[in-house]
Amino acid sequence: MSEKWLQARVTENRHWTEALFSLRVEGPRLAFEAGQFVRIALDIAGERVARPFSFVNPPADPTLEFYGIVVPEGPLSPRLARLGAGDVLYVAPNPAGFLVLSELPEAETLWLVSTGTGIAPFLSILRTDAPWKRYRNVVLVHAVRHARELVYRDMIAGWKNLKYVSFVSRETAPGSLAGRIPAAIGDGRLEAAAGLRLAPESSQVMLCGNPDMLKDTSAALVSRGMRKHRRRSPGHITVESFW
Repeated sequence: MSEKWLQARVTENRHWTEALFSLRVEGPRLAFEAGQFVRIALDIAGERVARPFSFVNPPADPTLEFYGIVVPEGPLSPRLARLGAGDVLYVAPNPAGFLVLSELPEAETLWLVSTGTGIAPFLSILRTDAPWKRYRNVVLVHAVRHARELVYRDMIAGWKNLKYVSFVSRETAPGSLAGRIPAAIGDGRLEAAAGLRLAPESSQVMLCGNPDMLKDTSAALVSRGMRKHRRRSPGHITVESFW
């Protein structure tokens, strides 16, 4: 039995850089939790080719939004980046993923730590009431190679209670930390930039990004006494990776 896909139409394709784009899509309503992802697809050479994308929009917004990067040799992303208003794509009916606040224990501070397009699920989460009601402090960390890749800045600036810390690794960027997130945890620069302690007794940390960041940041957090969060064994670190 073939999978039932939902047909949707592009309303806007915003290009942040030559490689980074955001698709806004209208179609049937999907039930999901902020922080989850879904597969989106195009028909290419007679085959439906799909990849997972996190929602940028909150569940209450009927217009779906996805943030992606062009993988030049990939079959799907270059074609998604070329879509225009009115073009058709397909959305799977079954959002999934555990990078959601309903899975997290209580804490004083919520740290949302991302690299590249890994910021997407955190934007969805921040556009709901839940983080602001549950946590005294909310920190968004976004690490990129070049300053022009620090996207959604207008949206982020609108959250007056948010602590926002950016990293730029390949050039000097005023207002951003240099280097990588794990090193800045180790030497205290991340805490200094946020003005908050990153400690097991007060923190829940959600990670989304490239595999090296996930591995090295998890190790840096474990060295501070944190452990991976599981339903049967509550901890402090929740990780999402669909690379």
